Amino acid sequence: MKIVSICAVILISIFSPNQSFSQKSVVKETLKVWGNCGMCKKTIEQSAKSAGARTADWNEETKQLVISFSPIKTTSARIQEAIAKAGYDTRDVNADNKAYDALHSCCQYERKENAALGEKANACCKDGSESKDMKICKEMTDCKGRDCCKM
Repeated sequence: MKIVSICAVILISIFSPNQSFSQKSVVKETLKVWGNCGMCKKTIEQSAKSAGARTADWNEETKQLVISFSPIKTTSARIQEAIAKAGYDTRDVNADNKAYDALHSCCQYERKENAALGEKANACCKDGSESKDMKICKEMTDCKGRDCCKM
């Protein structure tokens, strides 16, 4: 009889709703976070954890941060805000210029806005011929030296 009771207790504890609920309450998410080096990795991961992430692993090459967190304790937005306060742009939140300027020189990455301007410049002259919308070219410093913009 004792063996049956022990087995029943073990089975109940294994399949209890509390344990399965706790496993479902962890969210895993991948975010783009701009940065450059090992110092960036350390700061980004620490910032994410300080905002409630259980785990945080940033890849320097892909610029992807994999986080896991309990949605009861924090949100993706809160984690991204903490990372932005440390000076790093994330998928949804930009760091303010003061925080970015405070980063070590090796950690100062190409900002999202600058990357977007570069993409616009390439679109301006992508086929090597004059752009149909010269106004865009005239506003773009990256285009000024290109023959296709004929400024």
